[in-house]
Amino acid sequence: MRGTLASTPPHVSLVALPEASVSTLAGIFDVLNATALLGLGDRPGQSVFQVEVVGERSGLMTLASGVPFQVKRAISEIEATDIVIVPSVVLREEGWVRDRYPRLLQWLQRMHAGGAMLCSACSGIFLLAETGLFDGRDATVHFWYHREFQALYPKVTVHPERVLVISGRREELVCSGASTTWHDLVLYLTARHAGATVAQEVARMFALQWHQDSLAPYIVFEGRNDHGDGEILSAQQWLDAHFSVANPVEEMIRRSKLAERTFKRRFAAATGLTPISYVQRLRVEDAKRRLERTDAPVDEVSWRVGYEDPAFFRRLFRRTTGMAPGAYRKRFRIPDFAR
Repeated sequence: MRGTLASTPPHVSLVALPEASVSTLAGIFDVLNATALLGLGDRPGQSVFQVEVVGERSGLMTLASGVPFQVKRAISEIEATDIVIVPSVVLREEGWVRDRYPRLLQWLQRMHAGGAMLCSACSGIFLLAETGLFDGRDATVHFWYHREFQALYPKVTVHPERVLVISGRREELVCSGASTTWHDLVLYLTARHAGATVAQEVARMFALQWHQDSLAPYIVFEGRNDHGDGEILSAQQWLDAHFSVANPVEEMIRRSKLAERTFKRRFAAATGLTPISYVQRLRVEDAKRRLERTDAPVDEVSWRVGYEDPAFFRRLFRRTTGMAPGAYRKRFRIPDFAR
């Protein structure tokens, strides 16, 4: 990472799409321009980056929320760029529609071949993955869109729990995870091109936080129910209301009237989890809500969700979320004024 600003700031092409989120697009634009706008860094007035909002056409573009946004230049006018960033996109009921932007895809491939970094924030990876450049690579995406992304791009290894993923032979393929982890993306790019000191100064000015932990604590568990196995779906529905009872797996098997081995095999095939793992995820999810919304001691929360051994519960909770129950409560507890 360079510790001083380059004489010619790297050119950043911030891609505007009709599906783009205005908050991410505008936020990335403002933070990347922070050194010039706010006089940060060791050379006030000089920006770390030269940022342009680009699109298939110049002029006003209406974004996903209905807000018009000015696109400075059309991609047909841009022969070279150093960094391309695709902001988060809002997926409607029909999901991501492939082959909607063939000219943009060709331009992205050409910019990459010319040495540009390709970056995405949150769900912006849907567009970048369509180039094929992430095939066989690691990536991340908003955890809400994990299954849809994996179905569309099975050749990409996706890690929805990761905040930032950097891949490619030149470390030129960069993506950030859910929602405001675009903060980590812009701080990483600032650190990479101007040094950690400038990045930290930008973080302080905007009160941005590096997401040091994974996104696992934010992920809400939802068991798969689109598998078409009626017997297993019935067991899942029963379990949703009775996961805290003693021996829930044995009770599910008894209620199904299937042989134990058959039930466990079909359950794992349908949901992607063993019955006991599924129970544990439901219990931890309920424990998260109790830690967020009540003052109950951790030992009581453990008992309420079905565990008589608080030590086992603590180990399971940490293994699932990456945080101890007490630390989770401290971070995610709903403030008194909001309850």
